[in-house]
Amino acid sequence: MKSLPGLSLLAALLLTTLAHAEVRPGPWPLQGYPCQRIAHEIVIDGKLDEAIWSAAPWTRPFVDIEGDIRPDPRHETRARMLWDDTYFYVAAQMDEPHLWATLRERDSVIYYDNDFEVFIDPDGDSHLYTEIELNAFNTVWDLLLIKPYRNGGPAIHAWDIPGLRTAVHLDGSVNDPSDTDRGWSVEIAIPWAVLKETTSTACPPNPGDRWRVNFSRVQWQLETVDGAYRKMTDPLTGKSLPENNWVWSQQRVIAMHEPEHWGIVEFRAADNHTPVLPDDRDAAAWHLRFAAYYLAELRSAGDTWPETFAAPAPAPGTPDLDPAWNWPPAYVRTGGRYTLTLTRSDNEEALILHEDGRLVHDREK
Repeated sequence: MKSLPGLSLLAALLLTTLAHAEVRPGPWPLQGYPCQRIAHEIVIDGKLDEAIWSAAPWTRPFVDIEGDIRPDPRHETRARMLWDDTYFYVAAQMDEPHLWATLRERDSVIYYDNDFEVFIDPDGDSHLYTEIELNAFNTVWDLLLIKPYRNGGPAIHAWDIPGLRTAVHLDGSVNDPSDTDRGWSVEIAIPWAVLKETTSTACPPNPGDRWRVNFSRVQWQLETVDGAYRKMTDPLTGKSLPENNWVWSQQRVIAMHEPEHWGIVEFRAADNHTPVLPDDRDAAAWHLRFAAYYLAELRSAGDTWPETFAAPAPAPGTPDLDPAWNWPPAYVRTGGRYTLTLTRSDNEEALILHEDGRLVHDREK
């Protein structure tokens, strides 16, 4: 799912609300997943019947993108992940009584159909991240985001992933309203060689490395007219009813492009299913992000970033910050840019958040 019409207004309203701590600040703790290493490649056919997939636990069932303030999804969606020396593997199983698709040309706007989407930010800086979408016809849209839309984008739609392998298995009949289907499953093999172009982190990862990943399922409400599916419309406007967005790690708002809310995938060398939990650095980055939200709200009252800045008290739901982090962060404004720098007293580690949303670890440039 891409940036939605009116998102800038929604974001402005959200930031104002956050500044006064009147809504939940976001999903915490973040979802975590132990991604197991395997010794041989998977046959990519869309079917999840290979024994090797038993090494991969299912994610929790997907939830609404806004969390529990919205109804539970009508149909269950779960995902699995594995890796080897060549690929990052993603699989998903989606219950679906009405299989439907229309788009067959690569790099179409796939979320105009029901779809499954993958988002990958290897170094967790929220910049240079990958998005992959596919529908029930296995039509693919792959693109590279230079930075989130809220920070000015852009998305490179012409960017393709050489060696990307995808497959869809349909348990039912697509575009046939006369029967009831059971669902569809997808398998995706994403080559490390391409992801390496987007990050300075190791590709393939080293055991213990943690990446930021999320999944989304876009689901439209359908009706049958003259023996064919079509999107349901609002009788007053004639426009399609809004789609549902069901995700692994909830986003808090209808916007997938807030990478700080994505889940944490930890790459494991062996069969190890111990839970993956946010660490103190994740919590520190979370605090920095909400300080940046508040700065954005202050800027909305003027044309420039404020000359001085006092970080607000943590909003409800914000994780505790390890006392080793020297809060509040140092704020430096230079013209139309700023940095928020949070240092750690015990080992001089630092997190630096820039005005364009990029988060840098350990003072790397």
